[in-house]
Amino acid sequence: MSPATLEAARSHSLAFDPANDYADRVEHTSSDSQKAWAETPLKQRLRIVKGARHRIAANAQAFAAAISPELSRTAADTIVAEILPLLAAAQFLEQQASDTLRVRALGRKGLPRWLSGIDSEIHRVPFGRILVIGPANYPLFLPGVQTLQALAAGNAVVWKPGHGGQPVAELFADAMYVAGLPRHLLRITEDSVEAAEQQLVAGADKVFFTGSATTGRALLKQLAETLTPCVAELSGSDAVIVLPSADLPRVVSALAFGMRLNGSATCMAPRRVLLVDATPERRSELIKILRSSLNELPPVPVPAATTQQLKRWLAEAYKDGAVVYGEATTPVMRAVLVTGGTASMAVAQEDIFAPVLTLIDVRGWHGVEAAQQASPFGLTAAVFGDEREARRLAATLNVGSVLINDLIVPTADPRVPFGGRRHSGFGVTRGAEGLLEMTASKVVAVRRGKSTRHYEATDRRHESLFDGLILATHGGTLKQRIDGIRRLIAAAGKLKGKR
Repeated sequence: MSPATLEAARSHSLAFDPANDYADRVEHTSSDSQKAWAETPLKQRLRIVKGARHRIAANAQAFAAAISPELSRTAADTIVAEILPLLAAAQFLEQQASDTLRVRALGRKGLPRWLSGIDSEIHRVPFGRILVIGPANYPLFLPGVQTLQALAAGNAVVWKPGHGGQPVAELFADAMYVAGLPRHLLRITEDSVEAAEQQLVAGADKVFFTGSATTGRALLKQLAETLTPCVAELSGSDAVIVLPSADLPRVVSALAFGMRLNGSATCMAPRRVLLVDATPERRSELIKILRSSLNELPPVPVPAATTQQLKRWLAEAYKDGAVVYGEATTPVMRAVLVTGGTASMAVAQEDIFAPVLTLIDVRGWHGVEAAQQASPFGLTAAVFGDEREARRLAATLNVGSVLINDLIVPTADPRVPFGGRRHSGFGVTRGAEGLLEMTASKVVAVRRGKSTRHYEATDRRHESLFDGLILATHGGTLKQRIDGIRRLIAAAGKLKGKR
């Protein structure tokens, strides 16, 4: 997007009147502003989210145009893959954040009897300053949802965009400012590596990082020095598991979609097809229609460094007996299909942002488990076939999300959390669980009554009292519990008599 076009889009956005007068408050320092924001009623914070949602919706084309042209997608792809789910996530917050963040009074149920007189509440409080380090492949949706959730929870946010993501991030920030968000609460940095390093040195109360596993490891080492908590949404090398009951044309349609989406630069893009207990005829049919479908996909840009790695991995796979349809080329390449692959091949284990797919034959669920264990990643898995059988298999998969008879799209549901296992990261974003990640729990416990007996020093006289209490409360038989009550009464009487 040219500077002139971006400025025009901002001017159009700024033509709206603020939703409320919160932005007219006296400016605070960044820290004071965050504290004032955290004390602002949640309803008011959510009104700003709602106002921003309306402004983004009114300027959807401008937001689509602000996405980096380096990404292999149409404007329609951007609208449906980034803007639509972002707006849905904002609306989810407006509807559900109050229930998710409400103070939870625990009441008497479950309170141990020996703690009678205690009333406890669990509060969700903002961390303070959230650093969002966004990716290049989805520069609006992924960091945008994290930013909305952080702000709704009462935090201030610094958003470091991924490569090429600064224009759309700034457009997002403008929409928030116009809706009434004080500028101190959301700052957009440059999209450079140096900007990320500067923000890490400056410090944050929590970091949300979306990117590769390699970069994630380096980041976590640095955060370990300050014990800064982090949610890491990292790489994937996701499997599509094809059961004998699966409809092959449906499977191929899903695979072609996943390979085409965003030029195959999607963390959930299919990289491995685990074909379970297939007959030779079924295997040949799948390869035939899959090759035909992949050949129809347009070529996509792939960085030279990625191409060089992929060439090496494809050569290794060929040497180990695989059949390779296609080749890694630069600056653009067509989809590559590897058949006769094994789970141990590098091409089936690496996180590749390129249109390459490896077909692996497996026997039974043990074969699926072994293939999954061979991959270090655990972001998502898709299972195609009979739903009941797929559900049983889903229960055994060590991944963050299992999609049955579908691929990628269900994760856009604003109600569901998203996160990975193993080298695919930890923690979640989005959904109620993602909102809770933006907060820390704080317990407020109140002692009712004037008793101070629990402050008194204990001695041998109390042993019988506590033994009786344990048996009365946790005895495994009725006889033990009755015996515990007797001991408890006897011990309490002796202690009372000696006061």
